[in-house]
Amino acid sequence: MMHTIYLAGGCFWGCQKYFDMIKGVKETEVGYANGPTANPSYQEVKHHAGHAETVRILFDDEALPLEKLLQDYFRVIDPTSVNKQGEDDGVQYRTGIYFVDPADEAIARAALDALAKGYDRPIAVELKPLENFYSAEEYHQKYLEKNPGGYCHIKFD
Repeated sequence: MMHTIYLAGGCFWGCQKYFDMIKGVKETEVGYANGPTANPSYQEVKHHAGHAETVRILFDDEALPLEKLLQDYFRVIDPTSVNKQGEDDGVQYRTGIYFVDPADEAIARAALDALAKGYDRPIAVELKPLENFYSAEEYHQKYLEKNPGGYCHIKFD
Protein backbone atom coordinates (compact mmCIF):
# COMPACT_ATOMS: atom_id res chain seq x y z
CA MET A 1 0.00 0.00 0.00
CA MET A 2 1.30 3.46 -0.83
CA HIS A 3 2.12 5.64 2.15
CA THR A 4 3.49 9.17 2.56
CA ILE A 5 5.86 10.61 5.15
CA TYR A 6 7.78 13.90 5.23
CA LEU A 7 11.39 13.84 6.43
CA ALA A 8 13.62 16.85 7.07
CA GLY A 9 17.31 16.01 7.21
CA GLY A 10 19.26 19.16 6.47
CA CYS A 11 19.74 20.22 2.86
CA PHE A 12 17.03 18.53 0.84
CA TRP A 13 19.18 17.99 -2.28
CA GLY A 14 21.13 15.08 -0.85
CA CYS A 15 18.22 13.74 1.16
CA GLN A 16 16.12 13.46 -1.98
CA LYS A 17 18.89 11.65 -3.87
CA TYR A 18 19.43 9.30 -0.91
CA PHE A 19 15.75 8.41 -0.55
CA ASP A 20 15.41 7.93 -4.32
CA MET A 21 18.02 5.17 -4.05
CA ILE A 22 16.08 3.17 -1.44
CA LYS A 23 14.11 0.19 -2.74
CA GLY A 24 10.43 0.71 -2.00
CA VAL A 25 10.51 4.50 -2.38
CA LYS A 26 8.28 5.31 -5.34
CA GLU A 27 8.42 9.11 -5.51
CA THR A 28 10.07 12.05 -3.79
CA GLU A 29 9.57 15.79 -3.91
CA VAL A 30 11.50 18.49 -2.09
CA GLY A 31 9.79 21.40 -0.43
CA TYR A 32 9.33 23.54 2.64
CA ALA A 33 7.38 22.21 5.63
CA ASN A 34 5.86 23.35 8.89
CA GLY A 35 6.55 27.04 8.52
CA PRO A 36 4.40 30.06 9.33
CA THR A 37 3.80 31.40 5.80
CA ALA A 38 2.16 30.04 2.66
CA ASN A 39 4.17 29.32 -0.49
CA PRO A 40 7.56 30.61 0.66
CA SER A 41 10.34 31.09 -1.86
CA TYR A 42 13.77 29.57 -1.38
CA GLN A 43 15.09 33.06 -0.62
CA GLU A 44 12.52 33.47 2.17
CA VAL A 45 13.32 30.04 3.62
CA LYS A 46 17.05 30.73 3.36
CA HIS A 47 16.58 33.88 5.42
CA HIS A 48 14.99 31.97 8.28
CA ALA A 49 11.29 32.06 7.42
CA GLY A 50 10.80 29.14 9.80
CA HIS A 51 10.21 26.31 7.34
CA ALA A 52 12.25 23.07 7.22
CA GLU A 53 13.78 21.82 3.98
CA THR A 54 11.85 18.57 3.69
CA VAL A 55 11.42 15.60 1.37
CA ARG A 56 7.93 14.22 0.71
CA ILE A 57 8.36 10.48 0.34
CA LEU A 58 5.77 8.21 -1.27
CA PHE A 59 6.69 4.62 -0.50
CA ASP A 60 5.29 1.10 -0.63
CA ASP A 61 4.95 0.24 3.03
CA GLU A 62 4.68 -3.47 2.27
CA ALA A 63 8.11 -3.48 0.58
CA LEU A 64 9.53 -0.81 2.88
CA PRO A 65 7.96 -0.54 6.33
CA LEU A 66 8.14 2.90 7.95
CA GLU A 67 10.39 1.48 10.68
CA LYS A 68 12.99 0.52 8.04
CA LEU A 69 12.69 3.84 6.20
CA LEU A 70 13.33 5.68 9.47
CA GLN A 71 16.40 3.54 10.18
CA ASP A 72 17.71 4.52 6.75
CA TYR A 73 16.94 8.19 7.52
CA PHE A 74 18.84 8.05 10.82
CA ARG A 75 21.95 6.80 8.96
CA VAL A 76 22.37 10.11 7.10
CA ILE A 77 21.62 12.67 9.79
CA ASP A 78 23.20 13.72 13.06
CA PRO A 79 20.08 13.32 15.20
CA THR A 80 21.57 15.35 18.06
CA SER A 81 22.40 18.43 15.99
CA VAL A 82 20.07 21.40 16.37
CA ASN A 83 19.37 23.36 13.16
CA LYS A 84 22.55 22.07 11.50
CA GLN A 85 23.56 19.19 9.25
CA GLY A 86 27.01 19.10 7.69
CA GLU A 87 28.05 22.64 6.77
CA ASP A 88 24.43 23.82 6.54
CA ASP A 89 23.35 25.91 9.51
CA GLY A 90 19.95 27.49 10.18
CA VAL A 91 16.43 26.63 11.25
CA GLN A 92 15.60 25.44 7.72
CA TYR A 93 18.16 22.62 8.18
CA ARG A 94 16.54 21.16 11.29
CA THR A 95 15.67 17.48 11.33
CA GLY A 96 12.09 16.34 11.54
CA ILE A 97 9.61 13.56 10.96
CA TYR A 98 6.29 15.04 9.85
CA PHE A 99 3.40 12.61 9.54
CA VAL A 100 -0.04 12.75 7.95
CA ASP A 101 -1.23 9.36 9.20
CA PRO A 102 -1.76 9.50 12.98
CA ALA A 103 -0.66 5.84 13.26
CA ASP A 104 2.82 6.91 12.11
CA GLU A 105 3.35 8.95 15.26
CA ALA A 106 3.67 5.86 17.48
CA ILE A 107 6.00 4.14 14.99
CA ALA A 108 8.21 7.22 14.75
CA ARG A 109 8.19 7.77 18.53
CA ALA A 110 9.33 4.17 19.10
CA ALA A 111 12.09 4.60 16.48
CA LEU A 112 13.28 7.84 18.12
CA ASP A 113 13.22 6.25 21.58
CA ALA A 114 15.31 3.32 20.32
CA LEU A 115 17.70 5.73 18.58
CA ALA A 116 18.14 7.77 21.78
CA LYS A 117 19.56 4.75 23.59
CA GLY A 118 22.67 5.01 21.41
CA TYR A 119 23.43 8.64 22.29
CA ASP A 120 24.45 10.49 25.42
CA ARG A 121 23.01 13.77 24.11
CA PRO A 122 19.33 14.53 23.52
CA ILE A 123 17.79 13.66 20.17
CA ALA A 124 16.88 16.87 18.30
CA VAL A 125 14.65 15.34 15.60
CA GLU A 126 11.20 16.95 15.67
CA LEU A 127 8.20 14.64 15.58
CA LYS A 128 5.07 16.51 14.58
CA PRO A 129 2.02 16.27 12.39
CA LEU A 130 2.55 17.86 9.00
CA GLU A 131 1.13 21.38 9.22
CA ASN A 132 1.94 22.39 5.64
CA PHE A 133 4.21 21.52 2.73
CA TYR A 134 5.00 23.73 -0.23
CA SER A 135 6.84 22.33 -3.22
CA ALA A 136 10.26 23.87 -3.77
CA GLU A 137 11.12 25.57 -7.02
CA GLU A 138 11.69 23.28 -10.01
CA TYR A 139 15.46 23.80 -10.03
CA HIS A 140 15.63 22.18 -6.57
CA GLN A 141 13.81 19.02 -7.68
CA LYS A 142 16.35 16.20 -8.30
CA TYR A 143 19.06 18.87 -7.96
CA LEU A 144 21.99 16.48 -7.58
CA GLU A 145 20.92 14.56 -10.69
CA LYS A 146 21.00 17.84 -12.62
CA ASN A 147 24.20 19.02 -10.86
CA PRO A 148 26.27 15.93 -9.99
CA GLY A 149 29.06 17.97 -8.39
CA GLY A 150 26.69 19.92 -6.15
CA TYR A 151 27.35 20.20 -2.42
CA CYS A 152 25.84 17.56 -0.18
CA HIS A 153 26.34 16.71 3.49
CA ILE A 154 25.54 13.07 2.66
CA LYS A 155 28.49 11.10 1.28
CA PHE A 156 27.61 8.95 -1.71
CA ASP A 157 30.22 6.33 -2.62
